[in-house]
Amino acid sequence: MLRSVPRSKNDDYTDTMAVRRRGFLTEQTGASLDNVGRYSIDVSTLPGNIENFIGVAQVPLGIAGPLLIDGEHAKGEFYVPLATSEGTLVASYNRGMKMLHAAGGVKTTVSDDAMQRAPVFVFDDARDAREFGQWITENFDAVKGHAETSTRVGRLINIEQYAASRFLFLRFNFTTGDAAGMNMVSKATKVACDWIRNVNPKVRHYYLESNFATDKKASQINLLHTRGKHVTAEATIPAKLMQLMMRSDVHKFYRGRQIVNLASMLAGVNNNGAHSPNGITAMFIATGQDVANVVESSAAAVYAELMPDGDYYYSITIPSLIVATYGGGTGLTTQRECLELLGCYGKDKVLKFAEIVAATVLCGEMSLSGAVASEEWVEAHDRYGRNRP
Repeated sequence: MLRSVPRSKNDDYTDTMAVRRRGFLTEQTGASLDNVGRYSIDVSTLPGNIENFIGVAQVPLGIAGPLLIDGEHAKGEFYVPLATSEGTLVASYNRGMKMLHAAGGVKTTVSDDAMQRAPVFVFDDARDAREFGQWITENFDAVKGHAETSTRVGRLINIEQYAASRFLFLRFNFTTGDAAGMNMVSKATKVACDWIRNVNPKVRHYYLESNFATDKKASQINLLHTRGKHVTAEATIPAKLMQLMMRSDVHKFYRGRQIVNLASMLAGVNNNGAHSPNGITAMFIATGQDVANVVESSAAAVYAELMPDGDYYYSITIPSLIVATYGGGTGLTTQRECLELLGCYGKDKVLKFAEIVAATVLCGEMSLSGAVASEEWVEAHDRYGRNRP
């Protein structure tokens, strides 16, 4: 017999309903949910964040820093919250931050900002699709005007066009303020597409999302065209400092980087770095980001160069970092506190936060690469990852 999870039409977001649901689950499964039911969240604030609320999944939260940044939006020292259950992760990022602080800090640059929805329009034949593309170009201002009626902060920047068979795939590119903006651009694009369908008689049908925006999927198009924030973190590390703090000769370090590039090409990966998803995921959990966006956000391009004076230049570019400082999970109590710790909660803070994430990732890349080069990687995991059955 099907037993539905208890729901209340009028008072579903209450502690009482959470207790009822936990009791139901204990009755059905025999599992104890005592720790799940211990939380400081005000349940009444959760509509829009979760359904069938029963409690919380607690993740240990550590701190790394100070992280020294010379950015256009993030300047100075920051203590970075990292939520993880992986031993060595916080220690590794902390070590990277210590070394790059001694090297003068991390320079950060945001190069682009765009969030997409990618509808596809269907026509009788390829010629109608081609003519429609010309019509879109000629009527961009009207399309933009209709799209922006649905949003206070979203702005349509441009519309990319990709033709195949009797279809035209469009990528609507928006800026979305301090929100990640996926829902915002969905609504705005639908308003525009409904208007297009009504005024253009050759449109047979459209689908609001063709999968060309590649939501929560790594893709080549997002490596070349921004989804979220396109941000670069870079630093130059003196050779003596590298030897002192990473216990690795800079030439050995650089040779390892060349080998990694070759292996990355052979493997066909979307990231020639070491472990950018580690730091990004830990920061996303701590600050209330949509963690599934790590799939896109962790794509990265690492570049290193041995300078004429023997110092080591190292950079990482993250072309599709999807972050927010407003909306979604950022307003949950502990997540908001972590954003406030960084000075990144609320309006006009999202580019600052993007720079901090990228700088953190660079520190983690340097630390892990150093551990591999100095043959200390396994030893570090043995030392800090001892919590085993």
